[in-house]
Parts: sequence; C-alpha cells; structure tokens
Amino acid sequence: NIICSIIFGDRFDYEDKNFLTLIDLIEENNKLQTSIQAQLYNFFPNVMDYLPGPHQRLIKNVEKVDKFTTNIVMEHQKTLDPTCPRDFIDAFLNKMEQEKGNEDSKFTIETLSRTTLDLFLAGTGTTSITLRFAVLILHKYPEIVG
Repeated sequence: NIICSIIFGDRFDYEDKNFLTLIDLIEENNKLQTSIQAQLYNFFPNVMDYLPGPHQRLIKNVEKVDKFTTNIVMEHQKTLDPTCPRDFIDAFLNKMEQEKGNEDSKFTIETLSRTTLDLFLAGTGTTSITLRFAVLILHKYPEIVG
C-alpha cells in the first residue's frame, strides 16, 4: 500500500477485491517465474508463445495487472490538475505535457504504463518477499529481537 500511495496517489482498503486480486496475481506470478517454461520463455519467446505451460498463465496475469495500472493512468488523465501533482503518475503526465513537441521524448502513455507497472511489480514483490524472510528469520532466531 505504501508503493500504491507513491505511484497511484492512493491507498487501497485491505478488503478491496481489486487490490486483493492484484496481490494474488503477483503472488501467483512469483511462483510461476520459477518454472522451466517461464525461464525458457525469456530466451525463446517466439517459440514459447505457441507452447502450453505455466508461462502462458504468467503472461495472462501480467496482462491483467497491466490493465489495472492502465485504467488508473487513464483515470489520472481525466482528473489531472497540473498545478497540484498527487503522485508519480501526475508528475509523469506533467512531464509529458512539457515534452509534447519533442518527437524524441520518451515521455509517452506507453512508457508511463510500463514504468508504473514495473515500479508496482518490483516494489510490491521485493518488499513483501523481504518482509516475509525477515519475519521467518526473527521467528527462527528470537534472541536477536531482544
């Protein structure tokens, strides 16, 4: 939720079905990434696109998470106040507006969607795994809590 407030400018209720679905998709993808098919997909994406396996589920999950972030970006576009950025997305949209005439600009909606997705996935996955291992270590070695 801290990552969400930085990127999306809003926290989600812990009972929010969309948020819980998103967390479930990320958890499932963390497990699917270790499959041999997912690893082969990184090397042979054109071939693996036609083969069944857990990598297909991983791709569908990423598409769902991407749709979620794209919807938030589109909502931000509708409610943007350039004088008062709420979060990362608003700051990026403001920069896009500044770069409007520049054909070489990397500040595009596609880049914003991808960057938002990357920040969300990397921040959420890394943070939750780090916290999980910290709790396990503290549980195994209670004397270091002292």
